[in-house]
Amino acid sequence: MTRQPKPPLHSATLQAITHSHQFGSMSIENERRTLYVVILTALTMIAEVIFGYLTGSMALLADGWHMGTHTLALGISYAAYVLARRFSQSTLFAFGTGKFGVLAGYSSALFLGSAAVLMIWQSIMRFVHPVEIAFNQAILVTSIGLAVNLVSIRILHGGGEHGHEHEHEHDYDNGESGKHGREHDHSFRAAYLHVIADALTSVFALVALTAGKYAGWVALDPIVGVLGGIMICRWALQLIKSTALILLDGGIERAMSDTIRQTIESDGDSRVADLHVWRVGSVDAAAIVSVVTGEARSPSDYTRRLTTLPNLQHITVEVHSCRDEDCHTHCICGSDKEHPDNSIRADSR
Repeated sequence: MTRQPKPPLHSATLQAITHSHQFGSMSIENERRTLYVVILTALTMIAEVIFGYLTGSMALLADGWHMGTHTLALGISYAAYVLARRFSQSTLFAFGTGKFGVLAGYSSALFLGSAAVLMIWQSIMRFVHPVEIAFNQAILVTSIGLAVNLVSIRILHGGGEHGHEHEHEHDYDNGESGKHGREHDHSFRAAYLHVIADALTSVFALVALTAGKYAGWVALDPIVGVLGGIMICRWALQLIKSTALILLDGGIERAMSDTIRQTIESDGDSRVADLHVWRVGSVDAAAIVSVVTGEARSPSDYTRRLTTLPNLQHITVEVHSCRDEDCHTHCICGSDKEHPDNSIRADSR
């Protein structure tokens, strides 16, 4: 008679508490829109470089290589989506691939800020060493670039959070910020900022070039370059700040930590001894909570309370029984001999 193999030890309980570390959802729509813009920008770059060589137009050739730098920057954003999806089930990343998009946003912001600083420097040099401007060629090339950027903006529009008007950090308000935050995508935001910044500089350039050609205001060209560079630097710095905080396990609003503490201590007995909350992606957060209680409560009692909080996707609770002499503890942990630190831990989600 064949002996039936025994099921793995604790299999039912393990199955009940085992969970995925792929938090949130990867936006296929944002990924698709970003890819379209990468392709459009790359095709424009190839066309301008080819026609620049064929016609001998340095202005067209220079704008072609300029488009190449944007293709690279936008490609970083698209690569973040691809890599996040490819490694979504990998054990290499303890808390999933939610920070791939954040890292892409940070890298793109550095790229954007560097380009803005270079723009300011070159504009200042134009004051020191003025050059003759071929207005007709410059206006034509700038118009082509602006048209491509407007099409790119149209493609990206509606794909997620996408404006520099949203660069402030959202307040935590037990739900409303969570609804808004689910659309927050640093990788997509970086791609959108690149396109917006390029479109804005094209508009400024057209105004300056037209004024220079018809009114003789040649100095307006470098002035506009400096102003545009400063504005883009500001956007880049704000994006660097928000993404760097998340990459360094920060970016948590004080209100969120206070809400977690208040939720744990709402029974009037439990007290939070230690609390760590950090972002595991653009929006989703994880928390480790150490609780002291004088009642017979398990970690699951506390995780059930916290599961109602928006964006809190991974919760680990450590429970310590109170040892104060005036505290009548009903310990659920057994004797001190069995549990020297008189504590138990549990992981949720």
